[in-house]
Amino acid sequence: MRHMLSGIILTIAAVGQIVAAIALHDAGGNELLTNAGWGVLMLSAVFGWLPIFTLRARGRVAGRGYMGTTALVDSGVYGIVRHPQYLAGVLMAVALVMISPHWLVGLLGLASAACCVQSTFDEEKRCVDKFGQAYVEYMARVPRLDFVRGIVRSVSRGRRSAA
Repeated sequence: MRHMLSGIILTIAAVGQIVAAIALHDAGGNELLTNAGWGVLMLSAVFGWLPIFTLRARGRVAGRGYMGTTALVDSGVYGIVRHPQYLAGVLMAVALVMISPHWLVGLLGLASAACCVQSTFDEEKRCVDKFGQAYVEYMARVPRLDFVRGIVRSVSRGRRSAA
């Protein structure tokens, strides 16, 4: 029930933030902040779309949907963060505030980001139930949402394995 409620709040907050960002955008605002926001939005698209292809390619998907994986995927984008699509939601919320800095856009973005972060905890319980100890070990290796730390760890693992 909590997962469903979180999903409803997330949907309302995310859609509301997008609508508010469009309606309240100030074309004469801080150009540097706006351009940085577009960069963060593009980064959110990467973290939002890559998992689809990664899970289809490596997750031994059962059925038509890419989420029906039967194998733990810990490489590609999943070697950087455990929840790339929730990270995409957080990044999108931040980006929209940067593009359209208004208190309402910020408030809706905060609600949206909070729901994304909360959802990672619920998702991890399901993944531990599904994949067991392998997922617990994966959690120790790969950060939940911190993609900078995830990239650093991924590069370090690559250097160790090349040596």
